[in-house]
Amino acid sequence: MAATPSTMLPLGTKAPDFDLPDTTQPGRRISLSHFDDAKLLVVAFLCNHCPFVKHLQEEFAAMAQDYQPKGASFVGISSNDIENYPDDTPDKMTIEAKTAGYTFPYLYDESQAVAKAYRAACTPDFYVFDADRKLIYRGQMDDSRPNSDTPVTGKDLRAAIEAGLAGQAPAAEQRPSIGCNIKWKMGNAPEYAS
Repeated sequence: MAATPSTMLPLGTKAPDFDLPDTTQPGRRISLSHFDDAKLLVVAFLCNHCPFVKHLQEEFAAMAQDYQPKGASFVGISSNDIENYPDDTPDKMTIEAKTAGYTFPYLYDESQAVAKAYRAACTPDFYVFDADRKLIYRGQMDDSRPNSDTPVTGKDLRAAIEAGLAGQAPAAEQRPSIGCNIKWKMGNAPEYAS
């Protein structure tokens, strides 16, 4: 279980657009404009099989349920190579979203172009964008890791969401997320993944 850190996209970066199929409602596509009315947008790069995602999954699902009524929108994106990682196929994403209790779209990035646009490096990789869709937080959900004694609280991501909803800037010190590397297709890994 090798750990890869997130790239820490520069704060203030405008949210890259996307238009991807939603595995929670097959046949539906979701783009960035779908969230135009949200006060805040949390974008999470996830996958089905990663132990780091599994470790935080219950808390992340609870977090979405806590903050969606307050005006925050959430979206999960999986960009993994499904040929070599069949546990991450869209049909299994549909099942995973139900099992995990996701109340947000779980999108499939087949070309991996969206992961590259966000400079996503690992699963999970978290981004919080304000009402103008400028990046105000990127990094870890909390200090907990699989097989650690640190409980999963979501404190870092929750604090960033709370600040954003209050119209304030989150703490300047932001720690990278750690997880499994995104499973790039052969020859498709971006320069930052090396």
